[in-house]
Amino acid sequence: MQYTWNDIEQYIAVCTQCPLSQTRNRPVMGRGSHEAAIMLIAEAPGGQEDQQGLPFVGRSGEILDRLLQDCGLDRDQIYITNILKCHPPGNRDPKEVEKEACFPYLKYETFLLNPKIIVCLGRVAAQRIISPDYKITRQHGTWICRKHCALTATYHPSAILRDPSKYDEAKQDFCEIVRKWDELQG
Repeated sequence: MQYTWNDIEQYIAVCTQCPLSQTRNRPVMGRGSHEAAIMLIAEAPGGQEDQQGLPFVGRSGEILDRLLQDCGLDRDQIYITNILKCHPPGNRDPKEVEKEACFPYLKYETFLLNPKIIVCLGRVAAQRIISPDYKITRQHGTWICRKHCALTATYHPSAILRDPSKYDEAKQDFCEIVRKWDELQG
């Protein structure tokens, strides 16, 4: 069966596959262009995202918007989502059972989008999508190719909030993402 964006959103809205469905306010579906070549994947919604049901709406969202703007992109040109669709209490790292419960939704989003570039935002996303032993501080900005898709990772905007000195490195990573996209377009 081929699912649509609307189907996935409806499934996420009523999902009870893990205990997070009992503590969430709103599940958070990905957002952005359904024709985007660039897909950003983070680990899980934060508290403000849980309240609004939208990804990256708080202070981390402001950092992300600034990074995108500094490199000539905006949210209308990308698709952004999370591995988890519900907020883990206390902003703790997602548990493996939670990641497994949500991963099919991410697979469907990725299948429907068919991105040319996937950018993992932060260690948790990079370790789930790229490699279980991914070291974000050493490997951010490096590229691998998998199934005709270029994958990389950079710092999560919340990490930049905790350590603003990481902003310049993340900005370089985002500018490299734009360069890679230009290269892939020929």
